[in-house]
Parts: sequence; C-alpha cells; structure tokens
Amino acid sequence: DYVILARGIGPELSGRIRAALNARLVWNVDLESEPLRVYPQAGGGPNSTLAAHLLGFVNRDGIGQYGIEGRYQETLAGTPRVLLAQRDVNGRPVADGALVEQPGSVGEDLRTTIDAGLQVLVEQEVLAAWIADRAKSVSAIVMDPYTGEVYAEATYPSYDANDYRSIAATSADRFIDPIVSNVYEPGSVFKMMTAAAALKRGTVSTQTKIKDVGTLRLDEHRTKIDNADRKGMGWITFEDGIAWSRNVVAAKVALKLGTSLAESSAVLFDTWLDLGFGAPTGIDVAGENRGLVRDPGIKPWREIDLANGAFGQGVAVTPIQLVTAYAALMNGGTLVQPHVVKAVGAREVEPAARARVLDQKLSGTFVELMRHVIETVPFYRDRTLVRGYHVGGKTGTAQIWDPSLNGGRGAWKNNLFNYSFVGYIARQRQVPDLVVAVRIEEGQPTVARVGRLEMPVMSFELFRRIATNAITTPDLLSDRPLPEPAILPDR
Repeated sequence: DYVILARGIGPELSGRIRAALNARLVWNVDLESEPLRVYPQAGGGPNSTLAAHLLGFVNRDGIGQYGIEGRYQETLAGTPRVLLAQRDVNGRPVADGALVEQPGSVGEDLRTTIDAGLQVLVEQEVLAAWIADRAKSVSAIVMDPYTGEVYAEATYPSYDANDYRSIAATSADRFIDPIVSNVYEPGSVFKMMTAAAALKRGTVSTQTKIKDVGTLRLDEHRTKIDNADRKGMGWITFEDGIAWSRNVVAAKVALKLGTSLAESSAVLFDTWLDLGFGAPTGIDVAGENRGLVRDPGIKPWREIDLANGAFGQGVAVTPIQLVTAYAALMNGGTLVQPHVVKAVGAREVEPAARARVLDQKLSGTFVELMRHVIETVPFYRDRTLVRGYHVGGKTGTAQIWDPSLNGGRGAWKNNLFNYSFVGYIARQRQVPDLVVAVRIEEGQPTVARVGRLEMPVMSFELFRRIATNAITTPDLLSDRPLPEPAILPDR
C-alpha cells in the first residue's frame, strides 16, 4: 500500500524529486506518470484555450467534464473489458463455473465542425465587445442554417482548460456554456416568432396596415404594454412594425391569432413549440437547457401574458434555441438539429432534420422580412453593411428582472439590458449562407443625443464583424454548393 502525497505537481517539482531520488537523498518515495489531456491552442482572449466552453475538459480521473468532453466521454475513452465469474458464499471461485465476458471498446477520435481560424476571430470579437460594453458576458454562434453545423461558438469570460482546477476553486460557473445552458428573456428578436404564427395562419400579410399607438390597454384597462419610446407611429404595415420593433403592433397581431383569447394564446404557444422552444435542440454537448415557455392550456393567459410573449417577455430561451429557430425561418422551413461533431472515427455524422415547420414560400417571406428590417432602419443599415453581400436579421433589447431588488420584492435593473441580434449573411439575396446570433448580457449603455440607448459595440455591429469574418473565411463555404433559393413572396 502507498499514500499519494500530491498529483499533477508539474515538471519543475517532479524534476527536483527525481534528482533527489537519483542522488539517494530520499527513500520510499516514487514518481508515477499519469495520462493528461492537454489543450495546446490558445484562445482569442487572455488566460483561455480555444473553444473552451464548447470542448470542456478532462479531469484528473480521466472523466470528461462539460461540452464535447462530457457528452462524448464513453466514445472518447472507450469501455473496459469485464469478466464475470461465479463465486461461492465465501467468495471463492466456483470450479467449472460459468464465465461471462463483457467485451470492452477502444476509444474513438472525434472530428468537429468548428473552423479553428474562425473560432479564434470570433473569440477576439466577443472579447472586444465585452471590454467596450462593460458587459457581464458576451456570446456569439455561427451556424450553417441548412445542416446545423456549428462553425464557431464563443463566450467571454472564458477559461484555460489546462488550468481547470484553479477555475474550479474560485469560479466554477465559468465552465458553463451560456449558449446552450443559460436562459434569458429574448426581447424583440422573438417578434419573428409572432410573425411566424401570424403569417402562417394568414392573420396578416407583411403589407397589412396596423395602427401603432404608444400604449395599449389590456384586460379591461387593468394592464398595459408600451412601445419602447412610448410613442405611436400611426398606421403602418406589419413588416414596418417588425422593422421598427413596435411592441404594440406585435401585441395587436398576437391578440388576433384566434377568435378568442384562449385560441390566440394556443396558436402562439404552439408556434413556439413548433420552432423548438421549450425543448432541447439536441446539440451534442453536455448540459443543454430546455428553456421555459408557459403552457396556456395549464394556466390560461391573460391578455397581458399574450402581449408580453409576442415581443419576447415572459419566456426563457437559450441562444442555441434562437439560432436554430431563425435557421428554420430562413432555410426553407426545416428545423434542423445543431451539432458540433462532424465525424466519429471514420463515420460521418449526417445532418438531422427535426421537423418541417414552414413551406418554402413562407420561408422566402422571412428572408425578405429580415432584409427589410435592416434596410428600413438607417441606424441598422449603416452598421450592418457588408459590401458585396446580403444581410438580414432582427434586434432585441430586453430588461432584466432582479428578484433581490426593492426589498426582495423584485424590480427591473436600472440601465442594464440584454442585447441580442440574430441574422444571416448571404452571397445571393434569397439564399442565406450563415446564421449568426449574438448576445450581450448586461451591457451598460450610454445615452445618445436623441435619447436613444447605445453602446460602444451594439449587438448588430458585433454581428457584422463576426459575419464578415465568417463569410470571408477560406474554404468555409467554397466546397458547399448553393442550396435552393427561397421562393420570394409576391409584393
């Protein structure tokens, strides 16, 4: 028997001990080598390794933790060979007793979908936005909307997977990947889900005129919702209501989805489920959160609940759910399963389709609707322009509820918001090549001269920087044929 005095002591101390042993200065001490997983590629930020959240790490016992390491632990490590023998009541082997062998397996290599060059660039952009916006965290993901392959996925603060023990002692929550594990109220990026319900059902068209007022009274005037600026734009088209992100327009459309409040609530809720919210996407990393969407069939919604849901309040989703739903809106209508492993050993991983949620023509409408958002609002257009390419998408700004404020009764955080943008970049106008989602958590804005909240790096500016890096990454798209174009809507 022996006692382990220390593990993972490092080359300097082990060298000194080995020298002392060779010089016979110590006795009854020995050194043992242990296998160690090393992550050699530096990340895009200080004190981080490449794709740390996505990869996870292997602990000192050889067990994968978090990310791909945790999800594919058995595949990577293999399983031991087990021999079962019969024993008598005293624990002695039974002569001629039956032996049962459980064969083991050899671990297999994985090949990921991640483009290492793009991953570094995305990590650098995320870090720059985190510093400039003084945010709690910044996250971004780049995905193929047709196959679900994730090309890059980054969050800052990140960590050094080679030094996981130091992180575990002080900031173990740093290991959690916010893109798949953390939920938040998405805000106005969710208006596209309301549009999906309304356009699919025929409640409105993109050209339907709706009167936008600053405040909408609900529930027999007991509750209300406001536009962000508390102003009304008068009669505007539905597509302009989405472009200018009018809460009242989204709420009015949601209230008309059915012939009753109960039916309208059910239609919107079912649309959320169809687009993958409230369920795991199936991405092949450990720790995915299913999110939270409240079923009106269990507890009926009030008008205020339906209205809030129409613009992304009262629901909790993950960034991976958002990017997957947006991919379905723009790829011809198929809800794909995101994945980060391209091959297991010699076996290629085939893209998986979870459901058909829209027809091709309606998907074309959404491609144009997202483009309309960018081209209609000068503030967005000027800061998302990528020369030679087509872009479209939707912004979201959400307040943050803190239950610890107001004497424990809860209140909205003052001047802290969650900022999101989900959009596409394309070589051809009606054929999105990549879908990109970004989230800036608790960004600290400044107030512009016109009274608008701005930050040094807005969510859609971060989108532009990342999308530009992605579309120009060598070989990322060159070996992929252009998919079928979406059918453009009649105007």
